[in-house]
Amino acid sequence: MARPTADRVRMVVLVVWIAGFLIGTASHVLDLIAGGADTYGEFPPALRVFWFSLTVLDPLTVLLLLLRKRAGIILGLVVILADIAVNWTVFFTIGGNPLFGVVNQTLFAVFLLATAPALWRWFRAAEERRGRRPQA
Repeated sequence: MARPTADRVRMVVLVVWIAGFLIGTASHVLDLIAGGADTYGEFPPALRVFWFSLTVLDPLTVLLLLLRKRAGIILGLVVILADIAVNWTVFFTIGGNPLFGVVNQTLFAVFLLATAPALWRWFRAAEERRGRRPQA
């Protein structure tokens, strides 16, 4: 049985994951509310589509994490790694992304990469306790 302190640490890790993707969701939704169809209009169409897609992918990640699905861990890592790759590329080539934002996203990605293995084990153990065979 896990110690109460370990359970609290796991919960804090999960809350940070969820909070980060909720911040991403809010950021993109607010951009859409403020800019409408012209949101990110100064950027190439592929970038616009990518950033619009985060309006769906970020909350989907949150939902999967809340359900303790390991697919949420995978999706979260894919989303944040793609996001920082795109945003750093834009920062260095096109401009328009603030340094503060790309640095914060990168730090969040480091946190996710560092904690993903523990979260994966926690979700698997939770599935086993519920009597189900673990699935991604």
